[in-house]
Amino acid sequence: MTLSFRPILLELRHPFRLATGSRTHTNAMLTEIHFEGFVGYGEAAMPPYYGENHETAAAFLRRVAEALVKLPENLKLSGSSIQLILSETDALALGNHAAKASIDIALHDLWGKMEGRPLWQLLGVEPDKMPPTSFTLGIDEPDVLRQKMLEATDFQIIKIKLGSENDHQIIRTIREISDKPIYADANQGWTNPEAALDLVHWLAEQNVQIIEQPFPKDDLDSAAWLSARSPLPIIADESFQRVADLDRVADSFHGVNIKLMKCTGISEGFHAAKAARAKGLKLMIGCMTETSCGIMAAALLAPLCDYADIDGCWLIRNNPFEMPILEEGKIRLSNTAGLGLKLIF
Repeated sequence: MTLSFRPILLELRHPFRLATGSRTHTNAMLTEIHFEGFVGYGEAAMPPYYGENHETAAAFLRRVAEALVKLPENLKLSGSSIQLILSETDALALGNHAAKASIDIALHDLWGKMEGRPLWQLLGVEPDKMPPTSFTLGIDEPDVLRQKMLEATDFQIIKIKLGSENDHQIIRTIREISDKPIYADANQGWTNPEAALDLVHWLAEQNVQIIEQPFPKDDLDSAAWLSARSPLPIIADESFQRVADLDRVADSFHGVNIKLMKCTGISEGFHAAKAARAKGLKLMIGCMTETSCGIMAAALLAPLCDYADIDGCWLIRNNPFEMPILEEGKIRLSNTAGLGLKLIF
C-alpha cells in the first residue's frame, strides 16, 4: 500500500471575511492511496486558525507513507482493518487532524472501489434522509451580499457569517432579497451574553434557525448561559473538535458541528455523531473550504444530522474534482464505487 500527496491552494471565488479575519485561499493537501491496482482519494483542507499547513501535513504524511508500505501484502481492506490502520496513524503524532482526515477519506474511498460498491452502501447510510445543505456568505457590504445571493439560487438555506458590528444590517439585506431560512454563524465574534440574547430573539423573528459558536471557544460559561435562554439551538463549532470534547461542551450547547477536518475523518465523524446523539445533542455536519473530495466524504454523515453546511466546493474556483450533484438543495450520494469522485486535474 503506497501513499502519494500533493499540495494545492484552493482559491475562493470571493474574499471570505469572518469575525476573526479575512482570507482569499485555503491550503489543502490531496492524497492518493494505491493498493492492488485501485486508488483512493483523500483531502486535508487546512484553514490557518487550526495550525496546519502544507509543511506540517507533508511531514506527517511522510511518516504515514512509511507505515503503509510495511502493511502485509495480503491485507484484506475492510471497515475493521481501516480502523486498525487509522489507530496506528493517529498515534504517530498529536494534532494533524486534517492530514489524518485525508488518510481516513482515502482509505474509505479505496475500500469502496475494491468492493465495487458506493461507500454509502458499505456504511449503511440512508440517502433519502439527506438534509438540504446551506450556502455560506461571508461578512460583506450590502451590495456585495446582493451579488453573492445570485450564486445561491440552487440552495434552500442561506448561511450568514455574523459577529461584526453590522449583524442587523447583514440580515436585513438578505431579507430584502430572500425569505429562505438562515443559519447564522458568529464565529466566536460575540462577547456580551445579554446583548447576544437580545440579538438571538430578533434573529428568530427573521427566520434564522440556528446560531453557531456565538462566543470564544473557551468561554463555555457564556455559551451555557445563552443556551439556557435562547429560542434557537446554539451549536458548538470551534469549541468542539473530536469525540473527547463532548463531555466538556455537552452542557453548554444544544448541539455540535462535526467537521471531518477537525475530527480526523469519516470514522471518528460517525463515532462523534453516535456519541453526541446519546447525550441528546443536535447534529450539524459542516466543512472547511474543501474540494468535492472532502464534501462527498462529509455528505456520508449528513443523513444522520439535523443540519448540513457542506458547500465548500461551491465556494472555490479551482475544484480538482467534478462537482457534486445538487438536487433541490441536497447533495446526491453517488452510485459509483467509493465516493464517486472523478479527478479533473
